[in-house]
Amino acid sequence: MKRILLTLVLGVLISANGFSQEKLTWHTNVNSAFELAIKENKKVMLFFTGSDWCGWCIKLQNEVFKTPDFEKWSNDLVLVELDFPRRTAQEEAIKMQNRQLQSIFKVRGYPSVYFVVPEKMPDGKMNLNSLGKTGYVRGGATKWLEVANSIVNKTI
Repeated sequence: MKRILLTLVLGVLISANGFSQEKLTWHTNVNSAFELAIKENKKVMLFFTGSDWCGWCIKLQNEVFKTPDFEKWSNDLVLVELDFPRRTAQEEAIKMQNRQLQSIFKVRGYPSVYFVVPEKMPDGKMNLNSLGKTGYVRGGATKWLEVANSIVNKTI
């Protein structure tokens, strides 16, 4: 009886913890992310990162992207992670896609965060209207969100 009760209590605690932490959806396939953004009339945040080696990227993740303020703020965006890991395996198609976007946006350092509005052209190609970019901003989520808001609230 004690084992059943203990198992039940542990199950409830684990479930409650999972529900209390909303998970953000970070897309890795830009084509599906752009299609979703067009369908839902949202802007796109492109996060260029070195997830397993870039100290500033990890700091940005922990200080901003993993906070409740960011989770709430990002509801009106489609989030895309463009990762350039050194120790973590990655599909070749994702590597090629990320390198191509790195070249298009002329990313020279990490973290780099670009905000874009995707637009599907009559010929089927995707046009990305850039709103601006940022990186790591000192001051935690509040300061980073101030900078991001000044970019995202621009009109094209």
